[in-house]
Amino acid sequence: MSTTPVPRRNVLRALAVSVALVGGATPGWGGTASAAEAETYTLTIRHIDRAGQVPQKYRTSVTGISGAGANAREAVEREDATGVSTVRLPKGRYLLESDLYTARWQDGDDWIVQPRLDLDRDTTVTVDARTTVPVDVRPTDGSARLLNSGMFVEVTHEGTTRSASIVKATPTLRVAHLGPEAEPGSVRQWFDAYWMGDTAGYALGQTFSGTRVLTGLTHHYTVQELAALQIRGGARPGAEGSRVPYDLSPTPGQGVGPTVGAPLVMTVPGAVTFYVTPGRGTWDVTFGAPGTPGGRTNFYSADRIAVRAGTVTTQTFDNPLFGPALTDRHGVERAGDTITTNLPLLADGDGHVPSAPSFDTAYTSLHRDGVLVGTRSGADSAAGRAEFTVPPGPASYRLAATVTRKAASGATSRVNASWTFASATTGGSDPVPVPVSVVRFSPELSAAGTAPAGTPVRVPVTVQGAAADGRVRALTVSASTDGGASWTRLPVEDGAVTVRNPAAGAGVSLRAELTDADGNTLDQTVFDAYRTE
Repeated sequence: MSTTPVPRRNVLRALAVSVALVGGATPGWGGTASAAEAETYTLTIRHIDRAGQVPQKYRTSVTGISGAGANAREAVEREDATGVSTVRLPKGRYLLESDLYTARWQDGDDWIVQPRLDLDRDTTVTVDARTTVPVDVRPTDGSARLLNSGMFVEVTHEGTTRSASIVKATPTLRVAHLGPEAEPGSVRQWFDAYWMGDTAGYALGQTFSGTRVLTGLTHHYTVQELAALQIRGGARPGAEGSRVPYDLSPTPGQGVGPTVGAPLVMTVPGAVTFYVTPGRGTWDVTFGAPGTPGGRTNFYSADRIAVRAGTVTTQTFDNPLFGPALTDRHGVERAGDTITTNLPLLADGDGHVPSAPSFDTAYTSLHRDGVLVGTRSGADSAAGRAEFTVPPGPASYRLAATVTRKAASGATSRVNASWTFASATTGGSDPVPVPVSVVRFSPELSAAGTAPAGTPVRVPVTVQGAAADGRVRALTVSASTDGGASWTRLPVEDGAVTVRNPAAGAGVSLRAELTDADGNTLDQTVFDAYRTE
């Protein structure tokens, strides 16, 4: 086996990037490389604590942004009693951050960030904790305890962005800017903190942009500044009293990068209210519903939840009535001669799609001009996912799906749905939507999916998908109280039907038959959509 020698200049450049910060020592440089290739400088970093002494502990990192050291990232922890570390680095722009702390968590951290460090000569930087100012961001509830917080900095120069962050579980952080100002708008910073009180939680976030990093931050929020985000969890029969995880965080990518969230636990059925900062943008919630015995946890998510100060926004998870949903998807797409389905059959009452729905059997089939193309079964079918390769050219299709589950799984024991549509070979690799629709039924039910026996209940009816926005040609809704043996057609008035509930202990099934403006059809049935009590 032969090897190709690496040119010496590449070795030198690699060494210049990878040299580690070593307390009190400067690596030596030799060889015959040209001055341009070995244009490096000594960076000396002095560390001082709040008392003007050498810190007990510190971690400092230097990250390259531009120039020959653009890919460099060096870090050091306290190694001796001098508090001084040196390193030799290539010429360029760097981001420096330093965390000074003690062994006592009560003392907190001093986080000092220099967003602009131009290394074009031997340079000494002094990281001095006496320059820091406390971060004092808190809710109105004086009894609330901090769960966690995170402060993040991003610096951009010549098209390259580098970041630094610190995460704390105690309200003892102090921060400071170090060094010259950077270019206008090149420094972005955000701080997120989560608190929990006796009756509510708080998610307090702020963002900043400019030429400097924050030196301290003080904001005591008032009730008028915050929006209420209520998170409710249902519970299937047998799962009452379960402890389930949920998480709340700002939506990523809202002008800033990643952040911390609040991993929490609630008892279901139940609810918790978080007061959040509208100025942080939209919010994401993940909810882990009780899984089946021996099965996976069933996660739901609600993304980009818009909030407004002084208002209450509610998201309810794992609540009946379970059925098909097309909240944020086309449902069926075709790319060339591949038809892909994503038609969840057991979305919860608010339309949240489960990651691992509980089911016993699930089956999907596709016919082309009356001829079976293929079938699928199992977990993917329960989630509405399938893929079929079909012959080229135009044809009429019938897609059918069904999922069943035991009554112990809660409301909805079976869902049947079938769609007809015309489709032809598509050009290009991008998927093209296929026109399908679903109907959502939304009665007000208990957390277990029940409604009072012997009384009328109003059931709102909503069309999603291709037939939405006034593209319904025909829609009929029927109800059954004998498991589908017989059906009663119900008039749709003002977007809803009225069901006369039977005696206690009975199941009410709902059926929708729809034709859209182009002649595509839907036949959808939700058995035991809810029960009476």
